[in-house]
Amino acid sequence: MTVKSATDVDRTVGLRIATLRKAKGLSQTELGQHVGVTFQQIQKYEKGANRISSGRLQQIAQFLEVPMSTLFGDHEADEHNDAFGFFREAGAVDLLRAYAAIESDQLRRDVLQLVRTVVGLRAGQTQGAEEPIQINLTGDGLNSHS
Repeated sequence: MTVKSATDVDRTVGLRIATLRKAKGLSQTELGQHVGVTFQQIQKYEKGANRISSGRLQQIAQFLEVPMSTLFGDHEADEHNDAFGFFREAGAVDLLRAYAAIESDQLRRDVLQLVRTVVGLRAGQTQGAEEPIQINLTGDGLNSHS
């Protein structure tokens, strides 16, 4: 008898489940209760340590409100071209959730510009990077002054 072990596809599916679950603000316990397993089992699924049956995968996809195909994707894809790869970064889901909660379109644009400026400063690509940038939060959005 051959022991079936987890594969790269299992790990990819697990990562996508974890990402979608976090994006919806669900705990492993909540997902587990919905599909009839413990949170420990959900942890194993998300880490790719345990394989997921097709029936359970369908339950998870339905609960997360995505087609099953979303949980697969091309596991050979370049991580930087795969949106799910970005969610591996600590705080990415929290940042996206906070950004989505901003009601003002102008403030969203300002926050995006702020993030781009910080990235540019870190990369040394912004002129005058040696000068500190002062950011003032106003009711109408962000104003930056060099």
